[in-house]
Amino acid sequence: MTSVSEARLEVLADAEALARHVAGWLVAAAVQSDRSFAVALSGGSTPRRLYELLASSPYGDAFPWARTHWFWGDERFVPRHSAVSNYRMVRDAMLSRAPVPPANIHPIPTEGLTPDEAARSYEAELKAFYGASILSADRPLFDVNFLGLGPEGHIASLFPGTAILKERTHWVGTVVGAKPEPRITLTYPALEASREVAFLVTGAAKQAVLRRLLRGDALLPATHLHPSSGRARIFADRGAAPDSQAP
Repeated sequence: MTSVSEARLEVLADAEALARHVAGWLVAAAVQSDRSFAVALSGGSTPRRLYELLASSPYGDAFPWARTHWFWGDERFVPRHSAVSNYRMVRDAMLSRAPVPPANIHPIPTEGLTPDEAARSYEAELKAFYGASILSADRPLFDVNFLGLGPEGHIASLFPGTAILKERTHWVGTVVGAKPEPRITLTYPALEASREVAFLVTGAAKQAVLRRLLRGDALLPATHLHPSSGRARIFADRGAAPDSQAP
């Protein structure tokens, strides 16, 4: 397995150029596949433009919506209509505007159950989709896993100093106390079970943490992600790219 500090870095001119480049890349990857295609989605502001583009021409016209399944890397434990819901952001930006079969949308449950029950429910859904209860290194759970990079190096809701960082058995867990609301998050094993891990990093505010990631800073949760396929990419705009990496 390869650390993400060894990931392939691609630097684009700005956030718009990055979103368009990644949209084209994802469409090409999905079209080349001849089976079900599974994508784990990231929340936050950076990927929203990517999702909007995927639902629009020309990207949406070519995308194999009927055989693509959509999952979430993490979610705030809030109602789905909440302004801070990752599900709502993706729904508004892409899912409500594209011909996605409802059965292909797999949001993390956040209503009518406890956070622990939500984590167990989502883990069961992932295992049902995968068709096994144990992950195999030669059979990824996701074809593409989109991740952001938090200012303190967190990915999904794997924050520094939280117990979830040590979880290697469960695929999904809860994070309580790190943020105002509980979080439901995929753990390292599930996040690593990806054919392609793709970080989306934009803005000058992310330059310092991206530099630390590329140097392999062990204090960052992102550094400890080791994709089972060994394939990781970092798509960054010029603002986020360390000075030595920017074109």
